[in-house]
Amino acid sequence: MNRRMLTALIALVGLFLAAYLTLYKLGVIGTLACGTGSCETVQLSKWGTFLGLPVAAWGVGFYALILTLSLVGMQERWEHSRGLLLAQLLVTGWGALFSAWLTYLELGVIRAICRYCVVSAGLAVVLFVLAVLEWRAVREAGDAGETSATLS
Repeated sequence: MNRRMLTALIALVGLFLAAYLTLYKLGVIGTLACGTGSCETVQLSKWGTFLGLPVAAWGVGFYALILTLSLVGMQERWEHSRGLLLAQLLVTGWGALFSAWLTYLELGVIRAICRYCVVSAGLAVVLFVLAVLEWRAVREAGDAGETSATLS
């Protein structure tokens, strides 16, 4: 499995997780199967909504976009597209920063921890790390190609 496939898999897991939390927030699911932690406290706090939408719905959009970018990036036509990789790098960077902000809110303001939110934040950071590694690999391969083309 290469990095892009791993990125797609992680984004798919995040998409399911965010969809589950969104369905709860919208009242489709009665209670969260949290076990430990304070998932409902976090989800029902005033911080559970951002710009009129549940924070988890933003997560659905985030993970769906990353899944789409990674699936497109697996196509031969887009395999070496720096623009596509840059988009993935920027979106995952934003996702990691937003997740860090939400984690701060959980710990410092709400004073409750939602384990699903923690998992989502971890997924966002892993997606960003994978995007950085992929960006470097493609950039180095491109630089090596330019160097060998110049030498020949």
